[in-house]
Amino acid sequence: MADHLNGKVAIVTGGASGLGLAFAEALAGEGARVVIADLSEESGQAAAKKINGAGGECFFKRTDISKSPDVSALVDATVEKFGRLDILINNAGLQHVAPIHEFEEDQWDRLIGVMLTGTFLSTKYALPHMIARKQGRIINISSVLGQVGVEYKAAYVAAKHGILGFTKVVALEGAAHNITAVAVCPSYVRTPLMESQIATQARSHGIPEDEVVKKIMLEPAALKRLLEPREVAELIVFLTSDAAQAITGSAVNIDCGWISR
Repeated sequence: MADHLNGKVAIVTGGASGLGLAFAEALAGEGARVVIADLSEESGQAAAKKINGAGGECFFKRTDISKSPDVSALVDATVEKFGRLDILINNAGLQHVAPIHEFEEDQWDRLIGVMLTGTFLSTKYALPHMIARKQGRIINISSVLGQVGVEYKAAYVAAKHGILGFTKVVALEGAAHNITAVAVCPSYVRTPLMESQIATQARSHGIPEDEVVKKIMLEPAALKRLLEPREVAELIVFLTSDAAQAITGSAVNIDCGWISR
């Protein structure tokens, strides 16, 4: 699939670090021109500089993905710069760990706003450009927790479940325009987001921090390991290829066998 995205334009939300940066680098490596959307100006500019320095074509647009004016401006800037939009990767995410009765309401609003409302907004503003060209790929990053529940992550689990339902609707509405939509469902990936929740997971479950990965993150999986960002990025690249053009409305698992139980 070398350079199979030459000429294509992709937006990656939450693209300044972790999984999003891995996606942006992988797409740029296949010839796509990439726009990174993120809240962090410093990290976003550094990510774009890294991709451009490796021979890619990328720019950063600071975006609060939960705010309609920001998302509209992101899509407008992308089309103004590159003249088109072919691929949307809805990846922006965050985490908050607490029991429901202690879960701060502003944290609920924040997580749902970024992961579920943000996915809706970016899709809403991207679709007219894809419809006009009669083609498009929308990949929504859900999670294995979009299919199962776990304790202390009410907002995250709710948002990721919602992404699965939203993806099905996008697939149905987009089909007549040659637009596909897929939800990718990883298990735990070795990223800063994963590492940042170890302490709160330990407190919530009443176990030492050094036991969280083994007892909480890996225990349900058949393969007792974390995913690496490049593994998920390679799946994203496949889903943008011609070989994947009949995959739509699906939840594509890369979960180390988590839901086999």
